[in-house]
Amino acid sequence: MKTTNIMIVGVGGQGSLLASKLLGNLLVDEGYDVKVSEVHGMSQRGGSVVTYVRFGEKVHSPIIDKGEADFIVSFEKIEAARYASYLSDGGKIIVNTQEIEPMPVITGAAEYPTDALLKLSEAGIDVDALDALTPATEAGSAKAVNILLMGRLSKYMSIPEEKWIMAIKKSVAPKFVEMNLKAFALGRK
Repeated sequence: MKTTNIMIVGVGGQGSLLASKLLGNLLVDEGYDVKVSEVHGMSQRGGSVVTYVRFGEKVHSPIIDKGEADFIVSFEKIEAARYASYLSDGGKIIVNTQEIEPMPVITGAAEYPTDALLKLSEAGIDVDALDALTPATEAGSAKAVNILLMGRLSKYMSIPEEKWIMAIKKSVAPKFVEMNLKAFALGRK
């Protein structure tokens, strides 16, 4: 069995760690050997956060090298562009079209690249771009973007929807389960 590599990328505070916990719980329950590694940049200051999730019959390392990611789930457009070199041939980037300005843009030292997703598509990269913020807010909270994006990822994986729902219930605090289930369902649409 081939090892599958998923990168979850975003900025601090977007919930990438909960998304990786959900994915890890799901994959362990499915009987896979799973390795998860979290790389926190300046996450508390809105910096880049990367999580590697690798699963298969036997996984020896949690690290994903450039050109190895089967999926990149990006919570923000610049982060999708920043990590696109990690995508494998035939891989897919799932990206929230939300824009969160990094510090150089906030201070005026740089401009936000408005054409990042267009450049990825023009380079032949399979990009599934969606506004995850609006439906997450409709589900109950802007913080549900992470679970909404997991819903989108679930469309491309062979694990049944009910298993994802069980993993959400296992990974999320009880008072937030209903909201996250709504967000997940919206991501699958």
